[in-house]
This record gives sequence, structure tokens and C-alpha cells, in this order.
Amino acid sequence: MGDMKSFRDAVVAWAGSGRGDEGARERAVGLVGEVGVRGVVLVEGPSDVGAVEAFAGRLGRDLVGEGICVLAMGGAMGVGRFAGFLGPDGLGLRLTGLCDERERDYFERGWTRAGVVGSRDYFVCAADLEDELIRALGVERVIEIVREEGDLRPLETFLRQPAQRERTPQQQLRRFFGTTKGRKIHYGGVLVRGLEGERVPGPLARLFEVL
Repeated sequence: MGDMKSFRDAVVAWAGSGRGDEGARERAVGLVGEVGVRGVVLVEGPSDVGAVEAFAGRLGRDLVGEGICVLAMGGAMGVGRFAGFLGPDGLGLRLTGLCDERERDYFERGWTRAGVVGSRDYFVCAADLEDELIRALGVERVIEIVREEGDLRPLETFLRQPAQRERTPQQQLRRFFGTTKGRKIHYGGVLVRGLEGERVPGPLARLFEVL
């Protein structure tokens, strides 16, 4: 019996490597029906996966139960391979996604390669999703969350570095989340859970409008 993780792993083994592992391809094809996959959300990395899944939880959505796979590609440059394999000219799954502004062209070309006609249901963050979340929450609230997570002292140490003096508070927080392995992934979900009311980043809200 397969599961969504098995499907995701098979897709990454096939499309992510660029080497065309036929065994992985066949596993992915078989798992579409076995797991009931109907759509894939393509994102760059695991912190984006954490944020999307956390927001689904806020909305009471069970993405796996709905047949939606949130898949980290390990970088946006490979989106053409993933979209071609998964989309209308491949496995025939519904494609959606989140990307950074600098990745927009990769996604545009990837959607074209996948044979997507009409609506391009990928949504663009101004800098990245962490930046969108910091702006939605506000710097003061983000610092409160950092304190609640027990990371205030590391943040204060980080902010004393000379390289941070010329950056805005928002830029400093973005850099802080990326300085230690696993921290960005952890805060992807934590920041989403800290959102209040309708203060939701536009790209994330629009993604869920079409899921």
C-alpha cells in the first residue's frame, strides 16, 4: 500500500535527478491511482511545504485526504522537469505552485512545457514566502514568536553582527531564519500558525482559493 510520501519520493527520484530513473517513474505512475493523487503544489523547498501544510491545518483542510501533494523540488530551476512529468502532457495532474519573484520565469516556462493551457495557477511572492509572512505578521509580532520559540538570544547575537547594520528589520529576520540548518523549515510552519484573522499573505491565500 502506497502513501503520499512514497509518491513524492518517486517523483523526486525521477524528475529531481534529471537522470530519468525508469523504476522511479513507474512507481510514481502506479501510485497516482493507488494513493488517489489528483493535484500537486510545486514549491521550492521544505520550508514552503511546512508553511502550506500549516495553513491547510488552519483552514481545516486535509490535503493528503484530498489527493493533493505538496512537493519541494529542491530549487526552482527544475520546475520544467517536474511540471512536464506531472502535468497535462505527463501524469495529467492539476498543477499549482508558489514561487519567488526571481523564479517567475522558470515557472512560466515550466507551465508551458507541461502543456498547461489558460490559467497559470502559480502564485508569486515578492521576495520569498518568509518575507511575505514577516510582512503579514509585522516585525514586532515575529520577534515575539521568536521569543516564544526560545530563539531570542540567538536572534540578539545575530543582530549584533556588523553585516546586519545596513539591513532593515525585515531583512534581518529573513536572514536569521536561514542561518541555521532546519530553522527556516521550522519557522515556515510556526509563522503561519502565528497569523491572526485575515492577515494572510496574498500568494498563500490565492493558492488555497484554487486548491
